[in-house]
Amino acid sequence: MPALNPPRPHTETLANGLRVTLRHAPDLKRCAAALRVSAGSHDVPLAWPGLAHFLEHLLFLGTERFPAGQGLMAYVQGHGGQVNARTSERTTDFFFELPPQAFAAGLERLSDMLAHPCMNLDDQQREREVLHAEFVAWSQDEKAQQQLALFDGLSPSHPLRGFHAGNRDSLPVQQLTFQQALKDFHQQFYRTGQMTLSMAGPQSIEELKQMAQSFSAAIPAGANIPQVAPVPLMESSQTSYQQVNEPRLDLLFAFESLLPSSAQALAFLCHWLNAAKPGGLLAELRSRGLAEHLNARLLYQFAGQAVLHIELTQAAPASAIREKLLDWLGFFASQPDWARLREEYATVLERQQQVSSALELARRDSEQLEDGLSGEGVVALKDILKKIGAVDNFIGEWQLPTPNPFLHVEAPAQNAGLIRGQTSKHRGLRTFAQDRSRSRRENSPMQFSQALPDNTAQGAIYLHWRLESKPHTRLQYHLENGLQSLREDARQAGVDVSFSASGNEWLLKMTGLQAPMPTVLEHALKALTTPDRDFSQEEPKSPALIPIKHLLKALPDLCLERSAVSGDLQQLWSSARWEGLAVGLSAHTQAALGMTLSRVPGVADTQPSTPPSINSQRLWTTLDTGSSEHALVLFCQAATQDICEEAVWRLLALVCQTPIYQRLRVELQLGYAVFSALRQIQGQTGIVFGVQSPGTAPLKLLEHMERFLSDLPAMISGIEEATFIAQRQALSDQFKEAALPLAQAAELLWQGKQVGRSSDYLTQLPLSILTIDRAALLAAAHRLSNAEGGWRCLASSSEPQAPWQVTK
Repeated sequence: MPALNPPRPHTETLANGLRVTLRHAPDLKRCAAALRVSAGSHDVPLAWPGLAHFLEHLLFLGTERFPAGQGLMAYVQGHGGQVNARTSERTTDFFFELPPQAFAAGLERLSDMLAHPCMNLDDQQREREVLHAEFVAWSQDEKAQQQLALFDGLSPSHPLRGFHAGNRDSLPVQQLTFQQALKDFHQQFYRTGQMTLSMAGPQSIEELKQMAQSFSAAIPAGANIPQVAPVPLMESSQTSYQQVNEPRLDLLFAFESLLPSSAQALAFLCHWLNAAKPGGLLAELRSRGLAEHLNARLLYQFAGQAVLHIELTQAAPASAIREKLLDWLGFFASQPDWARLREEYATVLERQQQVSSALELARRDSEQLEDGLSGEGVVALKDILKKIGAVDNFIGEWQLPTPNPFLHVEAPAQNAGLIRGQTSKHRGLRTFAQDRSRSRRENSPMQFSQALPDNTAQGAIYLHWRLESKPHTRLQYHLENGLQSLREDARQAGVDVSFSASGNEWLLKMTGLQAPMPTVLEHALKALTTPDRDFSQEEPKSPALIPIKHLLKALPDLCLERSAVSGDLQQLWSSARWEGLAVGLSAHTQAALGMTLSRVPGVADTQPSTPPSINSQRLWTTLDTGSSEHALVLFCQAATQDICEEAVWRLLALVCQTPIYQRLRVELQLGYAVFSALRQIQGQTGIVFGVQSPGTAPLKLLEHMERFLSDLPAMISGIEEATFIAQRQALSDQFKEAALPLAQAAELLWQGKQVGRSSDYLTQLPLSILTIDRAALLAAAHRLSNAEGGWRCLASSSEPQAPWQVTK
C-alpha cells in the first residue's frame, strides 16, 4: 500500500521570473498544468468591461503555428483529456490534463497561444457574438442574477458592483481604441512575472522543471506588476448586511485589512459552519425550527479584503437566525486554538489530496492553499471572528460537531490477504477461512473484478438494483436527502458516494479510498433501507438547470422501458433484484465487506440485462425546460452491442468532436453550448450531440446536425493517413490500464458488465480500436448518418415530421 501522506509541491521562481509549483505524485496516471495569470476582470480599463474575459476566449482561437484545429483544445480532446479556462475578478486561469506521453505537447500549445495569439478581426467578431449570447443567457438566469445581487450592500464604487460580463456594446472590436486596449492588456499582464505555472504528474521534479523551463522560454519575460488595490468594500462603518428573499436569508460579512493567513482561516471557518453533524450549528438550527439548510462560502478575497456569504433556508425571522449564528460564533471563538477541529480538518484535507486527480492537485497548488490551519492561521481566525463581532460570552448550550466516523479507519496491511509467513510468492496458498470467504463471494451477486491491481489505496464498488416498479419522485428525493450527511462525511474521508435512479433501477456507487468503504457501505445500506419515516408528501422542487443540462438529465430515463410508479419502499426492496461489481479491492477490504454484503436487500439478479432496441427508429421527445432559449440533444446509438462496433463508435466520436464544434459554434454561431461525446447510457453505446442556442429553434438545429452527419463520410475520406493513424493510436492509448485513473477504469468495467463484456474488456477495447481501418470507419459513419442504430432526440420545443416519431 502506498504512503498515505501526499507530497508537498516544490516551488521556485525561474530565472525569467515565472513562478512554478511542481508536484511529483508517482501514483497519478495523468499529468496536469494550471497556469494562473495575475490579472482579471477588475484589472480592465473602465471603458471596456469584459475585455479580460474576451481575451481569454480569443486565446483559444489558434495561432500561426497551431491553428484552431491543432490548438490546445482540439489536442487535449483528441487525447481524451480535459481543458478549460476561467476569468475571475483578479486572476485568469488556464488548465488542462493529459496522459504523460502527450503532456509536453500540451504545454507547448498553451505557451504558444498565450504568447502569440492571432486575434484577427473576423475571429474577434465571431467570438464577440458568442460572448454576447452568453451574456444574454446570464442576464436571464435566475441564479446568476441572485449571485450578482448579493453585492448590492457594498459600496457602489467598488469593482464588485460593476459590470464585467462583456457584451456586444462593451466590446466594440472595430474601434481602434478598443484594439489598442486589448493589445496593451495582453502585453502588460501576459508576462512571466505575472504568471504562476503549477504542474502535477508522475514525473520526477527534475523532469517537470525541464518542461516548465521549456514552457517559460516562449513567454515574454517581464517583472510582476502590482495590481491596483480597490476602494473599501463598504462606505459606512457597517461591516455586514443581510438580504431576505423568502425562503432564503443571505448574511454577508465584509472584511478589510485581513492578516496574511486569512485565506486558510476563512476556509477553516466555512468548513465548520457547513458541518451538518449532530452538535453543529445547523443541527441546532434545525432542531429549533429556525433553518433547514446552511451554506457558508467565500465570495471574494483580494488585497486584504474578503466577502463571506452565509446562505440559509429561512424558517423563522431573520433576526432570530442571526442571533443564533452570532451566539454560535461566540461559542466557536471560545475554543482554545481549536485543537481537535484543526486535527480533523487537516485529516480531511489530506484525504482529499489522496483521491485528487492531477488536474485537481495542479489547480489547488496554483491557488496556493495551505494544508490545514497553521499557528498564523489561528491568529488570523481570531481576528476574523473579532471583526464579525463574535464574543465569547455566548448563552446557548452549544457543542462541537461530532467527529467524522469514517476518518479513522485503519488502512489494510501492505500484504493484506496473505497468511502469516507467506510472501507475495505464496499468494496461491490460502487458509480454510479464506477459502470459505472466497466461496461466499463466488455465490454472491457481487463480482470482484481482477482486471485491475489490488495493491493500491483506491477502489470502487457498484450496487445495482432492478425494481418491479419505478420509485416515486418523492421517495427518491427522500432517500437522496437522507444520504446527504453520510455523503459529506464519506467525501471528507476520501470516498465519493452517489445514489441515482433511472426508471425502475437504482445504482449506489462508491469510488475513492478503499479502507473506509466497508464502513461507509454499511451506513449507506442502513440509511436506504430504514430511512426516517417522517418525510414530506409534497413534490420536491427540482433545482433550476440551463436547458441543455435539463435535457441531458432526462435522457437516461427515456432510454428505459416505462414501468408503474410506487412509493412503498418496503415493497420495492422486497421485490428488488441486485448485482454488484467491486474493482481494485484488496483481500483485506473484500473480507471486511463480507458481513455487509450479506445484508444487501433483494435477491440475486440472474436475468441478463437487455436494453430496449430502437434500431432504425427516430424518436423525438419535447420537454419544457422553463427557458426562452432553445436546446437540443441527439443520442445516436450504435447498431450492435459488439465490442468492435463500440470501438469504431468511439473513434467516430473522436473524429466528430472538433469539427462539429468548429461548424456549429465558430462558423455558424448557432450557440455557445456545443458538444459531442461518446456515452454509454443504460447499456447503450452512442454518440451524444448537443447544442443550446439563444435564437435558433430545435428543428433548425437538427437540420444542421443532420447536414453535418451526412457530410461525415466525405470528411473522413479527406483525413490524411498519418493523421488517421495518429488519432486511432491516441484513442487506443486512452484505454490502456497504465493511462486510466481507477475511477474511470471502474466505470468502463461497470458499463462493460452491463452489456456482457468479458473480464478482459480493458485489454480487448484498445486492441479493437487499433484494428479499425478507414473502410470500417466510413461504414460506421454511413450507419450513423442513416440512423441504423436509432436516434433519440430531446428538444425544448417543436415536433418534426416523419420519419420522426413523437413520444411522450
